[in-house]
Amino acid sequence: MTQSKTTGAMIMALLMWLMLSSTAHARGGLPDFTELVAENGEAVVNISTKSKPSEAMASSPFPPGMEMPEGTPFDDFFRRFFGDPSQPRAPQPSSLGSGFVLSADGFILTNHHVIKDADEIIVRFSDRTELVAELLGSDERSDVALLKVDAEGMNLKAVKLGDSNDLKVGEWVLAIGSPFGFDYSATAGIVSALGRSLPSDSYVPFIQTDVAINPGNSGGPLFNLDGEVIGINSQIYSRTGGFMGVSFAIPVDVVMDVVDQIKSQGYVSRGWLGVVIQDVTRELAESFGLSKPRGALVSRVIAGSPAEKAGFQAGDVILKFDDRTVDASSDLPPIVGRTAIGKKSKAEIMRNNKMMTLSVVVEELPEDEQIASGSSPRTGQFHDSRLAMEVTDLSAEQRAELGPNQSGVTVRKIESGPAAEAGIAPGDVILSINNEKVVDAKQFIEVAKNLPTNKAIPVLVQRSGASQFLALKIPE
Repeated sequence: MTQSKTTGAMIMALLMWLMLSSTAHARGGLPDFTELVAENGEAVVNISTKSKPSEAMASSPFPPGMEMPEGTPFDDFFRRFFGDPSQPRAPQPSSLGSGFVLSADGFILTNHHVIKDADEIIVRFSDRTELVAELLGSDERSDVALLKVDAEGMNLKAVKLGDSNDLKVGEWVLAIGSPFGFDYSATAGIVSALGRSLPSDSYVPFIQTDVAINPGNSGGPLFNLDGEVIGINSQIYSRTGGFMGVSFAIPVDVVMDVVDQIKSQGYVSRGWLGVVIQDVTRELAESFGLSKPRGALVSRVIAGSPAEKAGFQAGDVILKFDDRTVDASSDLPPIVGRTAIGKKSKAEIMRNNKMMTLSVVVEELPEDEQIASGSSPRTGQFHDSRLAMEVTDLSAEQRAELGPNQSGVTVRKIESGPAAEAGIAPGDVILSINNEKVVDAKQFIEVAKNLPTNKAIPVLVQRSGASQFLALKIPE
């Protein structure tokens, strides 16, 4: 009896082990995307555009100034091969991309760059039905465009929308689109990173994936494993023009904010603070009294901006805005951009090693941020042996470029020493040093004499029109 019980217990233990082993294997295996593709393939569309040729191209096949006179012996020959220049040419396909059905009443989403400058937009569905779409609105900064087709009697299949805020790095995702014109191609991968900022798109916290995205995928949906759209495939990083393992998608929450604004007001507006910012390095963190690199360092405050009105200064480190933490400088533009126009927001900053809170009323981001100019020239020139550099007063042109109420010195010469090690270069304009505004070359030398040693000192420089902080350290 005892042996029977022992044998039974061993069999039960073996069965339990097999069940657990099977479950672990299933969890560790690759996901099956077949149902996801079958359920959502019909909601993905192919988008092509047509653009009319320019007047010059429509009127003559020859370069300007080299037109063939009428009545020449070759007139019939060129008309046969190039067409009659007096007859307008038909619009030609100029763009190919992807999109998806947002709702059954005919709203379609794609990228702005897919339909940019198009005279006609054609949407092709999975059953090969083609419809001309109306462009309701597009936003270049977020690269989102909203289209509308007449969907009466079509029974369109629409996608389900997810929440991009719930995404996690390492999560499986799937893209469906038309790479190189190969319709309804499915590619899969994982989320590589979240909140990526690209140089040309600072208002979009991109989703980075390793999903294979190529020309033609633009505007197509990015799905999670629940079959929900969590982004629009928009860009790739490539040195060859093809896929290299780094793709970027616009989060669906950003997309829907754009859609809601286009539907309600016909255009997209964004919040504006009016500061030029940079990342905080380890050396700069020390110089500004931070325990570690974090926040957005203000290198310039734009004249007349909300930031200037609120009292922001170059050298402030923005750590929180509107109760949202700013870990890196790239976090700030999307936060400010999605803040309601006219809203009074609070910013927590570090200034001169002290925490402060500023109140700022966010304004609408202008199309062109212009800086006023004008001032008078100076001619002083001085050398500082401790920093191993030579500075001179600003020229009239430099003062005009910097604008009113702004001053500084030009770096004329750099020798081997602390300034060179900090990254200061000839031609840089030094605007402040150790959080003290630079007035002219003579004052700069006086300030430099009293700089502490063996301590990271912030130096604000302007180079090629952009301001940035550098960390200077003077040895004993």
